[in-house]
Amino acid sequence: MKSTEDKRFIIEKKSGYNSIIGRLLSMMDYTRMTTLEAVNNLTAKELDYRIDVKGNSIGCLLYHMACVEEVYQIITFEERDPTDKELQKLEVGLNLGEKAHQIIHNKEIEFYREQLNRVREHTLERFREKEDSWLDEVSPFGPNNVANNYFRWFHVFEDELNHRGQIRLIRQHMKRKQEG
Repeated sequence: MKSTEDKRFIIEKKSGYNSIIGRLLSMMDYTRMTTLEAVNNLTAKELDYRIDVKGNSIGCLLYHMACVEEVYQIITFEERDPTDKELQKLEVGLNLGEKAHQIIHNKEIEFYREQLNRVREHTLERFREKEDSWLDEVSPFGPNNVANNYFRWFHVFEDELNHRGQIRLIRQHMKRKQEG
């Protein structure tokens, strides 16, 4: 077996965190790394590109990822629903669509990186305070379901993975349009 310092494909404990939380964060780190690789070196114009001038842009999807993580910080770490003021701040990024595209555009990649990094730093700080058993805590999830914190945080990076797939699709479409 070849020895290497690159541990991107190793899901393991993370220093400063409980064991299971560290493994969850390891998965979140990998997801974020591959998301950022998928948008590396894009211009503001490319970040604003929409297939057939419809749907979401890459920039809107990145902004959405940050907003989803922020809302789940409130729901899980603060154990409450977002306030009207918080929802008003996050609404455009959470809902996406035409309104989001009108508001979230003409931004360079660094704007989105900063949003994602700022939110993730807060997530990491808050996870340091938690024990692994916290992941198993169950509370209402929508009007008819319950979920534990483990599922909620799985959903945060599962949502990012889905949108990363969309980002790759948008990039492929954009490349074909540029070439032909």
